[in-house]
Amino acid sequence: MTSTAKPRARRRALTGGLAALGLSSVMITTVGAPPASAATWPTPNGSQGTSSTISVSGTKDYGMKRFYGTGDLAGDGQEEGQDPIFKLAAGATLKNVIIGAPGADGIHCEGNCTLQNVWWEDVGEDAATFRGGSTYNVIGGGAKKAADKVFQHNGPGTVNISNFAVSEFKTLYRSCGDCSTQYTRKVNLSNIEVTGTGSTARLVGINVNRGDVATLRGITILNDASRKVVPCQKYNNNTAVGTGPDSTNCLYSTSDITYR
Repeated sequence: MTSTAKPRARRRALTGGLAALGLSSVMITTVGAPPASAATWPTPNGSQGTSSTISVSGTKDYGMKRFYGTGDLAGDGQEEGQDPIFKLAAGATLKNVIIGAPGADGIHCEGNCTLQNVWWEDVGEDAATFRGGSTYNVIGGGAKKAADKVFQHNGPGTVNISNFAVSEFKTLYRSCGDCSTQYTRKVNLSNIEVTGTGSTARLVGINVNRGDVATLRGITILNDASRKVVPCQKYNNNTAVGTGPDSTNCLYSTSDITYR
């Protein structure tokens, strides 16, 4: 029997079904979407320096404006304890932003947050740090020139990264290995474009002794003929203990990784 439901009605029905299963409708927008690409970095719509952290609550759309640190936020190294360019209150959404150099400590999410189409031109200490929430979504965007980590997960819960491009980095996602309070954390990567540099890099670093779980789907790795990019690095806190897929902590298969 042919369905006569209108597209909007079908979309509402699908969203309602996902809600009944406890799943977020954000999954609808990311499944099957193409990843961001290093070849399509956006052009800033103006630039603004800031010497103090910008607080965000609710939804803030900056229309692809570039922000960079000045004064007390002019750091671009790996010194711990730097302040961020943006601090997001619990439940906040930050959209259409470019963070330039100096990038300080990027973005701090104090609770649940969504980063949508956010681009880091030159990652400072970290691109974003996830703290006191349970669900953090990174949808679209990209990051490059990260001397160490891109995303740092210090709080509990799950980080979802989709349709994202990354290059010139050491670790895309790291579950904190030595935070004073530790948790079991999860990370989901989907539709990620990775550009290798010939040096060792890791997509995710998780603490298997804490029960962390990483799920990788739709990973495309460019410029990595020598396979220097490690999809899933396992740690016991800060001690590396192995790599590769398994059925417990690193959930992916060879078909989830495409080399080009």
